[in-house]
Amino acid sequence: MLKGRLGLDTARVPQADRHRVLWLGRGNLVVDAGTLRFVTAGYDDLPAGDYALPFQTVSCIALQPGATISHDALRLCARHGTGVIATGEAGVRLYASMPFGPDSSKRARRQVEDWSDAHRRTLVARRMYAWRLGELFPDADIEVLRGMEGARMKQTYKRLAEQFGVAWGGRRFDRQNPDNTNMANAAINHASSAVYGLSLVAVAITGTIPQLGFIHEDSGHSFALDIADLVRDRVTLPIAFGAAQRPRRPDETLERAVRKTAVSVFRKEKVVELMIDRIKELFGDDDDAGSDAQRA
Repeated sequence: MLKGRLGLDTARVPQADRHRVLWLGRGNLVVDAGTLRFVTAGYDDLPAGDYALPFQTVSCIALQPGATISHDALRLCARHGTGVIATGEAGVRLYASMPFGPDSSKRARRQVEDWSDAHRRTLVARRMYAWRLGELFPDADIEVLRGMEGARMKQTYKRLAEQFGVAWGGRRFDRQNPDNTNMANAAINHASSAVYGLSLVAVAITGTIPQLGFIHEDSGHSFALDIADLVRDRVTLPIAFGAAQRPRRPDETLERAVRKTAVSVFRKEKVVELMIDRIKELFGDDDDAGSDAQRA
């Protein structure tokens, strides 16, 4: 018999050896006889029932709509380094997160080191632009890369609008009144918000620092915006144009239609896992010796 509650006082599982995210909805997360249990009415592909959760092997539990958690469950997860976050369905919004993250601060320290050094900061930004542009431009400065990305995105908007059969007259976005626009642009605004919410989930899970962006600078969540932009052409825009093209019920708003489409795409394409992998490629896993930017 191992010492301590659940026998884990001296046998904690390292974060690097854990699974990623456990998504739960429409149920109660409680502790029963030292075991974390989820009693659910059924949600997504999880049938109704009472489930014992191997939370020691989970990096993060995401509570979706309809889920509640007891104080004892929060305490148990905190004790064993299992993160708990409250999200919209499939992560279209991040509402709250319990402090957690990797066992080591190495990844966050690498992010700070890369961000605080002008040369390495540029290398990270070039790496992210290379993922977006499909090619690395090792000598281009950031302004040139922004221009290249802007030109490419204009063509992407036009191509996807034609593919989905949606009228398109160019990207229009009024930050003071985001709903004062046509359907396609409004759908892009809503899809961007959903993907941004998921990027906040990925940033929280990886223990990186949302304020320290490499392309975005002013926002308090600049790094999350950087990560969201990595999937703009393959995830955000198809969600937006798909929702704009699809017929809606009279009582269904465009925002609701976009969110439903986003939920389906997030699950099918495993978008949060992709974001997490990209962050790890930038700053390494917990036990890596250094970031890609440092080795470049």
